[in-house]
Amino acid sequence: MLKTRKLIAVSLAVIFVIGMLGSCGGNGGTGDTGKELALITDLGTIDDKSFNQGAWEGVKMYATENSKTYEYYQPTEQSTTAYLDAIELAVKGGAAVVVTPGFLFEEPVYLAQDQYPDVKFILLDGSPNDGDWSSGMPNYKTGGNTVGVTYAEHEAGFLAGYAAVKDGFRSLGFMGGMAVPAVKKFGYGFVQGAEYAGQELGLDKNTITIKYFYTGGFAATPEAQAMASSWYNDGVEVIFACGGAVGNSVMAAAEATGNKVIGVDVDQSSESPTVITSAMKELKVSVYDCISDYYNNNFPGGKDIVFTAANNGVGLPMGSSKFSSFTKTDYDEIYTKLAANEIDIWPDVRNGADVNVSDLPKSVTVVTEFN
Repeated sequence: MLKTRKLIAVSLAVIFVIGMLGSCGGNGGTGDTGKELALITDLGTIDDKSFNQGAWEGVKMYATENSKTYEYYQPTEQSTTAYLDAIELAVKGGAAVVVTPGFLFEEPVYLAQDQYPDVKFILLDGSPNDGDWSSGMPNYKTGGNTVGVTYAEHEAGFLAGYAAVKDGFRSLGFMGGMAVPAVKKFGYGFVQGAEYAGQELGLDKNTITIKYFYTGGFAATPEAQAMASSWYNDGVEVIFACGGAVGNSVMAAAEATGNKVIGVDVDQSSESPTVITSAMKELKVSVYDCISDYYNNNFPGGKDIVFTAANNGVGLPMGSSKFSSFTKTDYDEIYTKLAANEIDIWPDVRNGADVNVSDLPKSVTVVTEFN
């Protein structure tokens, strides 16, 4: 699966029409020097309502609360060279901490951490490696000035599936993008959360059905919208859209058919009135905490850390969720169990072996269907 991630990084290469530039987050104009905190955008912008925006909000929140200067840089294209060029601009602009959101930064950060030993790097959703897959596995190294941050997506997916069933939904769908580890973990957790809720409710076997599919990409396409529409017309009530802009296709289908959507990564309730909740990675929280650790002389350099329910790293946005019967009390109860590791959820790898959705426990309520 790690090899798949590298192939994805190659296949997603996109040239941006926007030139390399630094856009200030409120502390001076483009080209100003002395910005202590920097973010390099991945595919997208800081207002993409997804990974970049979530990370940028963490940078901005810490900076504004603590009177730090901050800046973001948008690369000219998706490539290791372009990402390194953006990092160089950030360092020349005075950055002491550079935040890089997304696993496509694994190789650039692997190189940059040695080039700039006095700069701290926060890599979200990945672990630094040299990108050399010739032997089947790259060389991984998280330098003393770098922290690799990943998330327990299976826990976030679990919460979404659990809440959907507890709220009364019985015909569900999961539409993922590329079958990379993060997407698979979201989906596997979703299946297990739905089943867990079904068991709590005492539902008969096969009461809950889940249509499950990977589109193979992260783009909004007519094909994805058509499939989502077909699912809704077949009786699916809510689809967990887990694939970047694939979610836009699902939302369009939901709006046309009067159905519901579960968003991903960040709170996507503002994207469409059809979004009832979102399986979130608390990007803002994790970025804020890592920056805070730096200024408190406790930066976790050399470590790869995982944000889970136990450290409030994943969750549902209950303040904006549109559930009809699933309450904040219900949520707090299941979240407490997750945080205490009282629920065993299978991620994408178990006991060193790859897991398929067909391997997941589904003995009571859930049937998965592949289209």
